[in-house]
Amino acid sequence: MRLEGDWIDAPEVQRCCTAIEDAGFRAFLVGGCVRNAILNAPINDIDIATDATPDQILSLAKRANIRAVATGYDHGTITLVVGGAPVEVTTFRRDVETDGRRAVVAYSKDIHDDARRRDFTMNAIYATRNGEVVDPLNGMPDLLARRVRFIEDPDQRIQEDYLRILRFFRFFAWYGEQSEGLDSEGLAACSANLAGIETLAKERVGAEMLKLLGAPNPSQAIASMEQSGVLAQILIGATGRFLPLLIHNEQSVEVGADPIRRLAILGGEDVKNALRLSNAHSKTYDILRFELEHTTTPIALGYRYGADVGKSVLLLRAALFEAPVCTADIQDVERGAHAEFPVKAADLMPALKGAELGNALKNLEQKWLESGLKLTRDQLLDGHG
Repeated sequence: MRLEGDWIDAPEVQRCCTAIEDAGFRAFLVGGCVRNAILNAPINDIDIATDATPDQILSLAKRANIRAVATGYDHGTITLVVGGAPVEVTTFRRDVETDGRRAVVAYSKDIHDDARRRDFTMNAIYATRNGEVVDPLNGMPDLLARRVRFIEDPDQRIQEDYLRILRFFRFFAWYGEQSEGLDSEGLAACSANLAGIETLAKERVGAEMLKLLGAPNPSQAIASMEQSGVLAQILIGATGRFLPLLIHNEQSVEVGADPIRRLAILGGEDVKNALRLSNAHSKTYDILRFELEHTTTPIALGYRYGADVGKSVLLLRAALFEAPVCTADIQDVERGAHAEFPVKAADLMPALKGAELGNALKNLEQKWLESGLKLTRDQLLDGHG
């Protein structure tokens, strides 16, 4: 098989590979770019594997007048920058020692060593700069069948890095054949190594969960996480019961996948801390969970939070009540999001000021929202002149 496309012909890819090969070393594209090219999926990042050491990469880059940044020098990774485009170049490695969170590695000259230390067979496929596929572990059949399968012993792969438990479900959500279900050996290994999740940094767990929930339809992956005990290990009290209903409603009103919206339907205890959500994500999550328990009108939701958050609340409520989303409610959210309160503070001054002015504006705004935005400025100001 020979891969083609703009991604492999890009100047940064060809120049980096050529510089490495001209210096007498081997260069292979690897991982996501190769996997996605074969699956006709979008390609975001370019990674190159080589038998050159980091010091040799730095040296050859200088000779080729390519900017080199030692972004992951201790782990064997140098980032080469051509025309502003970054390409990560990593030396072939083999694991010497692992503790489930980090690994001590040794450089290798053997592509098989490098392939064996990766997580899934679909991620251990390489390609030359000319697009010729190199498949040292015969991962192509799994990739073409969309089987997410650990390389060799699943338990060993997981114990090298317990984050691979979450990656197993995330890759299935994005690339797996849903009708076939998850690989049984991999699923059993995930269940057998649950305690290892506790050793992971919460930021890493949170990042993986949001990537998983951003898949087009992660329902089956989340259901399998729940059945295997993984979900409870990450989020106590969470359930994927309502997720399929939410995704169905998302598709019916043609809104995109939103990981925080989907996280909100899972529920659970102390979610923001368990996943170390960012301030922005935490704020949105709080709004969604709060409004799930309240009856703020669609117009008010749009007005107070904007169209995106307002629609998310409607989708979540509909999923919990196992009902479709009302089109009229969606339209009301849009109306509210684009509405402008007709009364200004100056309209009530100087008769009112300070806290009294603030309370009056708040009351008038609520009255306006309850009217469905129908009350005019004059009608609202009647009695406040």
